[in-house]
Amino acid sequence: MFTVTVRDHMMIAHSFRGEVFGPAQRLHGATFVVDATFKRAELDADNIVVDIGLATEELRGVLGELNYRNLDDEPAFAGVNTSTEFLARFVADRLADRVHSGALGEGAHGLDGISVTLHESHVAWASYERPL
Repeated sequence: MFTVTVRDHMMIAHSFRGEVFGPAQRLHGATFVVDATFKRAELDADNIVVDIGLATEELRGVLGELNYRNLDDEPAFAGVNTSTEFLARFVADRLADRVHSGALGEGAHGLDGISVTLHESHVAWASYERPL
């Protein structure tokens, strides 16, 4: 399997419901380094996995929907604990939508999957992987 990974970051605020979250039940900020990995079994006609420039732009666009926002105030997340794992899936699903719409170019229609990793810190991260 071939892969290409692009990286960006986002800064959000949010809070959690549930004793399991301890002090994170209070409003707090998080800065995530976000890696989006695009996967395919065979290279496309240009011998690439995906156009890195387009992948970078689309990741930036998806993260721009969340960056500098209090997720507690966003209607799309009403009643949702926006955990790192949940946000990894959210970003992966939005990138998949952009692949299917053609935003990453025609060659991207041959992608087999996407994996998104959100790094909370240098010692903790979560990922979500999905097929295309």
